[in-house]
Amino acid sequence: MNYRATRLAEVIKKELSHMFQKDLKDPRVDFATITSVEVSGDLRVAKIYVSTIKEKNSPAELMDGLEQASGFIRKELGKRINLRYIPEIRFSYDTSMEKGDRIFNLLKKLKDEGDV
Repeated sequence: MNYRATRLAEVIKKELSHMFQKDLKDPRVDFATITSVEVSGDLRVAKIYVSTIKEKNSPAELMDGLEQASGFIRKELGKRINLRYIPEIRFSYDTSMEKGDRIFNLLKKLKDEGDV
């Protein structure tokens, strides 16, 4: 990823984090966290990885809420970021937090059993 795409990814991550906290009212998006943002080299597509700490909503519900809000999110990004072309937004659910938690629990279980 080039320098400009990396900078844009950081700006998008910052603005989206603010939007998730203040502007989105959909309960399916509550407690959503942006884990990373990748912007294509031509700055046309932004892939946003999200996760949630809330057990109540499933990843499918979170993704549905984000897809429905994607038009609003892109419009708001256009207001907040001074670019000629606002990237197309694609959301993807990030499972790395669940995988890390599962590994941690397995290691803890092994330690408790005295195998490690």
